[in-house]
Amino acid sequence: MPSLKDLKNRIASVKSTQKITSAMKMVAASKLRRAQEQAEASRPYAERLDRMLESLASDILTKGPAPETMPKLITGTGSDRVQLLVVVSSDRGLCGGFNSVVVREVRRVIQRNRAEGKTTKLICIGRKGRDQLRRDYAGLIVHHFEDIGRPRLSFTHGNVIANKILELFNAGEFDVAHVVYNKFKSVIAQIVTVQQLVPLAPAAPKDDNTIGSAGTKASIEFEPEEQKILEALLPRNLAFQIFRALLESAASEQGARMTAMDNATRNAGDMINKLTLNYNRTRQAYITKELIEIISGAEAL
Repeated sequence: MPSLKDLKNRIASVKSTQKITSAMKMVAASKLRRAQEQAEASRPYAERLDRMLESLASDILTKGPAPETMPKLITGTGSDRVQLLVVVSSDRGLCGGFNSVVVREVRRVIQRNRAEGKTTKLICIGRKGRDQLRRDYAGLIVHHFEDIGRPRLSFTHGNVIANKILELFNAGEFDVAHVVYNKFKSVIAQIVTVQQLVPLAPAAPKDDNTIGSAGTKASIEFEPEEQKILEALLPRNLAFQIFRALLESAASEQGARMTAMDNATRNAGDMINKLTLNYNRTRQAYITKELIEIISGAEAL
């Protein structure tokens, strides 16, 4: 049975931990608002840019140009044997299962690729994801980035990562590239998302490609020609899709940390109540024991 001093020290220790988790919750809440606004503001531009390029690429492909004249970011290498996964995680912990769910999805993709006879390569963004994957797949990691987003996340960070991806692609290091990240949905919910980056996925038929009741397709003229537009915009689109994934991951991280610290603060409060109750019972037992000893000694006299 623990002594009163041990219980008192334990209560003081848990109270100190509760103060830390409560402070971290407030810090995460203050950072979450800005991160959420940035993530939500990036979505319309990223989605429209991606859809526009997909539609433009599909329109060019239907005209039947020579494949060798098309940008490689559209046509790809003609194979999917070597796949690159860009894993977006955090540099710091104490955010619940934020990093674990991303790593779990990456492990699932790696195992599926191995079963299909494909090779997987990894680019890790953030220390936590890299450290977890390095235990079993250290040989698959070709590059990693740390402290992305410090002091503040900007498009430059996405551009640096995109340049590394393009460097590997131009060197023939992979055929298909995907990014794996947590998409922000709410403070308590993040969605693990796998998005293809290279080559650009062809656009699916959409109703908004038509105008008027007769359903006639819109006539669009490009200046300069479509291929030059693609050559200029495809690298920028790659950089912005990476930047969007970083923004979504940053918002998801703060939401996950806020939820985890809130749960930790609540659990600390419950533990303090239980320890206080145990302390009072133990103290009462000691007092009762001393009274019994005093009374017994007085009766003996």
